[in-house]
Amino acid sequence: MSARVAVAVVGATAIGKSSLAHAFARQHPGCEIVAADAMAVYRGMDLATAKPTRAEQAEVRYHLVDVVEPAEPFTVAAWQGAARAALADVWARGGRALVVGGTGLYLRSLVDGLAFPGQFPALRAELEERAARGEDLAALLRAADPQAAARIEPTNARRVVRALEVTLGSGRPFSSYGPGLATYGPPRLCQVGLRVPLAELDARIEERLTAWVADGLVDEVRALAARPGGLSATARQAVGYRELLDWLEQGGSLEAAVAAAVTASRRLARRQVRWFARDPRIEWFDDPADAATRLETLVNDPEGSVRDWDA
Repeated sequence: MSARVAVAVVGATAIGKSSLAHAFARQHPGCEIVAADAMAVYRGMDLATAKPTRAEQAEVRYHLVDVVEPAEPFTVAAWQGAARAALADVWARGGRALVVGGTGLYLRSLVDGLAFPGQFPALRAELEERAARGEDLAALLRAADPQAAARIEPTNARRVVRALEVTLGSGRPFSSYGPGLATYGPPRLCQVGLRVPLAELDARIEERLTAWVADGLVDEVRALAARPGGLSATARQAVGYRELLDWLEQGGSLEAAVAAAVTASRRLARRQVRWFARDPRIEWFDDPADAATRLETLVNDPEGSVRDWDA
């Protein structure tokens, strides 16, 4: 196999990540894009996810776009497995990959190889019932996983139940699933970040949402709502879709719904800015041209840009 090359391009919504990555990949044959976007996985959710158009997908090979139906649930663990498979496919064909998106947890799952505990619904229901009866589950956790108990406030019932659910259900201590998101170890792939002043980002967000509505976002949302099964709880939370669905179902004015979507998108952008700003391993660029120059160096690394992938 050739050297394994993958670089993450990160930043807030509307920052210009997708445009940068697409232009770069188009100019570098063999460079493919893995979308790190929690909503781009859903078929039919096209405009307000800023999904690559059919023309763009004909120019550059994309992965993890249009993976599942909107009615289906999709988790970070599912994305992580699919992303690793996509990268293996790219590398097996001698290609290079750009992992592009703003869904921070998805990116961290790949950059840091996060392990995700399983779900044990029946056990969780039993533990919640025991907690409701007043049983001291914090004491049970101290006996089963002292390290997790030391990290969790005894009065935080939700987290105590979750830690016990994983520990008892998997047979593996909850604390063994890693140091958590506050710790930044050596990254498995390099990260290039884009940033702009918040005022400029706010203006871009409003302009983009207005353009989406003009391009048919309302009709897209109507078609999604009419699909068998509707939208899953996760898909329904997508900014732009949530606000227009509320308008379709509850009434009011379209202008108010669009304004609410603009506000929600700006809040999302600020959360993303804070999330990525905490990661000291990201190389930040104000000018997309400078970011492209850095990408050029990274994707042409003869040693490969991926480290400890199989660890």
